Amino acid sequence: MLYHRIVAKVGTNLLTSGANHLDLPLMANLAEQVALLHRQGREIIIVSSGAIAAGREKLKGVPESKNTPFKQILASVGQGHLIHTYEQLFSQHDITIAQALLTKVDMSERSGYLNARNTLLALIELGVICIVNENDVVATDEIGQLKFGDNDNLSAMVANLVDADLLVLLTDTGGLYTADPHYNPEAQLIRRVDEIDAEIENLARDTTNRYGTGGMITKIEAAKLAISSGVSVIIANGREPDVLVRISRGEEIGTLFLPRQSKMESKKRWMLSGLASKGKIVVDKGAMLALKEQNKSLLPAGVLSAEGDFQRGDIVDIFDKRGKHVACGISNYDSSDILVIEGAHSDKILALLGHEYGDEVIHRNNMVVL
Repeated sequence: MLYHRIVAKVGTNLLTSGANHLDLPLMANLAEQVALLHRQGREIIIVSSGAIAAGREKLKGVPESKNTPFKQILASVGQGHLIHTYEQLFSQHDITIAQALLTKVDMSERSGYLNARNTLLALIELGVICIVNENDVVATDEIGQLKFGDNDNLSAMVANLVDADLLVLLTDTGGLYTADPHYNPEAQLIRRVDEIDAEIENLARDTTNRYGTGGMITKIEAAKLAISSGVSVIIANGREPDVLVRISRGEEIGTLFLPRQSKMESKKRWMLSGLASKGKIVVDKGAMLALKEQNKSLLPAGVLSAEGDFQRGDIVDIFDKRGKHVACGISNYDSSDILVIEGAHSDKILALLGHEYGDEVIHRNNMVVL
């Protein structure tokens, strides 16, 4: 399969070769590959880790602290060094680059999501290579999950944003293995994953990461998000010769995760990302079957409970009573209203609430079924 629009995520361990400085020859090689694809008319966005590692290189004489403010200092110093390095490398190929620093909170609202999407798509149209990173200087996970947490998940969000054909997660291993290849010489590479199930997730938990914030488990989480919105995913070794070029023309490298469904319209992609979810609705078996097998709307009769404080128009996650995430969508009613009408027939809504916004708690047109 040929891929036209590609998001390539480059991890810290790869960019630094496990050391305390950027690996310039490796970065130059990756830039050369991207430049070749660019000349062929492919559309590439790079999600790059390495800012904190680059800052550590610039501040190598400063005593290091493990707290969040010091990491933000490293990111502040290192981000400039990182983007300057990319700019120098791509200038050798007469390619203009841009920088986009994103935070989870910026994209938790529809307007922020669309602003980021429009900017990235405009840069693609202009032939500019955008280097994306999380804005670690301002992002923090100390106040209610305001960070993506790692660039694997950020890259899946970017792939979702720009309707990418492929997300390539370049790392320092060859893909997903049956065991950790660093410790088990008999580990076998898994070439293709049709479904990310508990067995795949358990395999991923066996890996560790020295300098990065991720690991194989975060790559599996990112793959799950990407394939759910119609994007193919490949985890591959970034040191493989011409890895991006060969992958772009369909060569079998690393582990391929196949998308579960076709690409979705922008509104549904935003809902699926989970960034803006404000609450949770639990449904009974009948409602779950109606959503998943009959493409029906969610009616109050099928609602068992509502959790969280959300308003009409907010995005909520839908779970079955066993705790399985089955869908997400835009609620027609406040959480307080749903607590009143749960289990009731739709023709009772007006009598119970004194107002109504339709028969459905969530209309099928405003829902994504997983």
